[in-house]
Amino acid sequence: MARAAGRAATPPPEGGTAPVDGIRTGVGGWTYAPWRDNFYPRGLVQRRELEHASRRLSAIEINGTYYRMQSAATIARWRDDTPPGFVFTAKAPMRIVQSRVLAKTGGRVDDFVDGIAALGDRLGPLLWQFDSRGGLDRDDFAAFLDLLPREAGGRPLRHVLDVRDPGFVDAGYLELARRHGMATVFTDSPAHPSFADATAGFVYARLMRSRAGIATGYPRSELAQWARRAREWAAGGEPADLPRIAPAGAARQAPREVFMFFIGAAKERNPAAAMALHDLLVRSSR
Repeated sequence: MARAAGRAATPPPEGGTAPVDGIRTGVGGWTYAPWRDNFYPRGLVQRRELEHASRRLSAIEINGTYYRMQSAATIARWRDDTPPGFVFTAKAPMRIVQSRVLAKTGGRVDDFVDGIAALGDRLGPLLWQFDSRGGLDRDDFAAFLDLLPREAGGRPLRHVLDVRDPGFVDAGYLELARRHGMATVFTDSPAHPSFADATAGFVYARLMRSRAGIATGYPRSELAQWARRAREWAAGGEPADLPRIAPAGAARQAPREVFMFFIGAAKERNPAAAMALHDLLVRSSR
């Protein structure tokens, strides 16, 4: 549930990092060699990297679930290594999203959801990413969205759609997402469709322009812009300076939860970018 804009973060238990006014900042994954002696302290053993990362970021997008099924023991360990209040998002398996007929993947969808639901209250939105090869059929895609469960383990589920086929991304796609209450990814990248139309009660942004030559990945002026945009989303508005597919509505919506992930590009800088954005949000709440 999103928090009303204007309230500062409440210190979380066990040394975690609280979202600021419903805005979470994070990265994709947590196992990356260049983060050692950079984001991770020198000498930290690899099995404790998630413990460290989850106390300095308020969310992490799990990418490993895209490539292979994870064991129940692994998922339980992820849950137990993270503090209360921390949230994972999880990328759906490629064996589902690359299927020729999406409407026939119900069993695989259920297997994935049943497994990842073991994260319990650490589980945030599920990300369904479709590559840019094209060929998505509108009716098949709509039938697939009907398959996606709305709850698991007694908890509501949220879904995020990341369609990278420019020919599929249009007003009809937005309407389909809105009808199902699913978010569409805002991808700040020239390599993928990039649009900021809000289609759900939360926003999911994947920022992909960090630069190796800047310690925080982005200059402070750009991070300040993202802080302003994140607050606009969180307050129920839509930033006027981002690209759109359809005109923005006049009325503000209810407050939203916002996920801001720094992904790819100069990946070694992404944790610093996420923490710098979090710090800006905290300062602007005082």
